[in-house]
Amino acid sequence: MFISVFDIFKIGIGPSSSHTVGPMVAVERYLSRLRELPGLHERGDLRVSVTLHGSLAFTGKGHATDQAVCLGMMGARPDALDPDDVGPMIERLEVEKNVAHDGLPLLAFDPLSDVIFDYGPPLPLHSNAMTFRLLDRNGRSVDEFVYYSVGGGFVVTEAELSNTRNARDELKSQDVPYPFASAAQMLEMGKTADCSIAQMKLANECCDKPLEEVVEGIDRIWSAMDACINRGIGADGILPGGLKVKRRASEIYQKLIREGRSNPPFEHTVMDWLGVYAMAVNEENAGGGRVVTAPTNGAAGVIPAVTRYYLDHCPDANEEGIRTFLLTAAAIGGIIKANASISGAEVGCQGEVGSASAMAAAGLCAALGGSNEQVENAAEIALEHHLGMTCDPIAGLVQVPCIERNALGAVKAVTAASLALRGDGSHFVPLDGCIETMRQTGLDMSEQYKETSTGGLAVNIVEC
Repeated sequence: MFISVFDIFKIGIGPSSSHTVGPMVAVERYLSRLRELPGLHERGDLRVSVTLHGSLAFTGKGHATDQAVCLGMMGARPDALDPDDVGPMIERLEVEKNVAHDGLPLLAFDPLSDVIFDYGPPLPLHSNAMTFRLLDRNGRSVDEFVYYSVGGGFVVTEAELSNTRNARDELKSQDVPYPFASAAQMLEMGKTADCSIAQMKLANECCDKPLEEVVEGIDRIWSAMDACINRGIGADGILPGGLKVKRRASEIYQKLIREGRSNPPFEHTVMDWLGVYAMAVNEENAGGGRVVTAPTNGAAGVIPAVTRYYLDHCPDANEEGIRTFLLTAAAIGGIIKANASISGAEVGCQGEVGSASAMAAAGLCAALGGSNEQVENAAEIALEHHLGMTCDPIAGLVQVPCIERNALGAVKAVTAASLALRGDGSHFVPLDGCIETMRQTGLDMSEQYKETSTGGLAVNIVEC
């Protein structure tokens, strides 16, 4: 189970990697499964229904999960879908109530009745489950299968979910030059090989792709992140969903530009730049725009903001530094995913913004010349100070507190990197211990604080 930089960073659409991107991927996988069932292409009486369980049900409306299922049924892919096409596609499906795919008969699918929200107890294995059913004209089951959307756009079957929970052992035996499954292994391998974390990660990536392809892919990821920032700081208006949350990034950005021309800036103004970059991305995400899961959509603003900070505010920043940043961040993200979780539905927001902040801190530290030990220290500092953070989005929308939370996650990441760079890499709490603490905290956390909108801010703030 090699967790590639291109698995950690995926181009998709908002507002959620687990609730929007994941369901689209799950539909694609189920349609592929149906193509392998014998005799289906000869039938003309088949209908597909999809039941959403757990967090996918409780916050599915706010996260546009029903819409994502419909888009997937129409053959849309999250990495290729133009957000401007979403509305017309949904309207067409509501009228036609069927979908056509190569290798399959015409399948009936009514968006209003064939996406079912199950508000009962979640399925035992994971809170983000989807049950697909293929039914005949009499409602009898022809096929039934369950997929789990486990965060960051990753979708697994029951068997695959069991494998991912043994990821540490699988990672140890991978056929890559540096199969580290923990931060301790990563540091030991780096010391033995005299390689940086980014160099080891790049060598692993090049096992199945040419160097040029890997580099082009990393550059494409950054280009998509940067484009998302630029769209966000150029957009205004009210975000969809009913909370009437105003986009603020554009206004703040223009104020920063004007202030920079007329007055000497405060030293803390740099935090405003970090905040506006992060908010720009998450406002785009909340509006259903194109974003990069980093490692999730709910936390998509942290890493782009800190990377843009590196590029715009750090002397001698360059493209190679951005590649070092993203490779290092992906290495840390892979370790967190393998040993804990990046899913708010599993461990709360400590697994989303907390993981993103740790990844960004590590990436920035590496780009600024930090040693492997300093990089690991930076990641630990950032993650440690997100431990226990709940996921309680108001109205199930990825808006409040998510947008501002990304801004604060970016600030914490820069602070963590700076603290680590001023030390020698030695520190009291190892990153592996912090990751295990996050996992245990997630297990102990009440379900109402894990992306169900049944606790916390979601029930204590009156919706406007």
